[in-house]
Amino acid sequence: MNHRIITKIALLGCTLASSLTIAKEGSKSADEIAKELANPNTALASLNFKLQYRTFKGDLAQADDQQSTMVLFQPSLPFPREDGSKVIFRPAIPILTDQPVLGAGGFTDEGGLGDITFDLVYAPKAAPGALRAYGLFGTLPTGNEDVGQGESTALGPDFLYGQMTSENVFGVLGFHQWDIAGDVDISQSNAQIIAVFLPGGGWSYASSPTISYDWKGEEWTVPLNFNFGKTLVLGSRPWKFGLEFNYYLEQPDAFGPEWMVSFSISPVVDNVIANWFR
Repeated sequence: MNHRIITKIALLGCTLASSLTIAKEGSKSADEIAKELANPNTALASLNFKLQYRTFKGDLAQADDQQSTMVLFQPSLPFPREDGSKVIFRPAIPILTDQPVLGAGGFTDEGGLGDITFDLVYAPKAAPGALRAYGLFGTLPTGNEDVGQGESTALGPDFLYGQMTSENVFGVLGFHQWDIAGDVDISQSNAQIIAVFLPGGGWSYASSPTISYDWKGEEWTVPLNFNFGKTLVLGSRPWKFGLEFNYYLEQPDAFGPEWMVSFSISPVVDNVIANWFR
């Protein structure tokens, strides 16, 4: 599927979804909403659409010539509880296009649905500014075999530990996965180092690299990350727009990412699913 078509579908879906769910944040300023969205345990629901472009490098022939585009739909759905705690569900649904896949004749560009990942965490009520959460992170084998996915189910623990003030957020989000079914052995640890700065005016500046270690292949993936966002209230709806850059200092030797650029659009919405339980 042409990446322009995928992009148009994603943007159309964003518009339709946001029009069907009305956010109740009209009385808050863009700056207040930006600070709430910087909180990993935010009570605000959002529909996050990311258009990601990657280049690759490695020891394999033609590895340095490869690139890919992906649309990632990653809604954040918090379920607040009466005691002040929350249950938060964050699935991530990737649609890949021009994905380089190695075959007998070398690399070919393929497209299709990728494996869906998710985290499901419980965030207990904590002291003001304290960020705590723990739960599960998993991967479902929904991916198209043409893009080299859809082979294993994985599951493991997930935790968040951090601190937030009116001007910044610092913390670490860690998770590990093991394969529990399927044909591919998986054992991978990940740690996202969170550093967000909130200068005001709806702006946010951050460095939040996700460092990974593959215990089976004994290889690291280490990016240098920078991202910034701007929150606006358009009409009565808050929107966050973001731009992210990754440069990979370490990746698998044979084939791995070198650069990643991502543009994101995130409307804040009312979590109608949570309303069903009230």
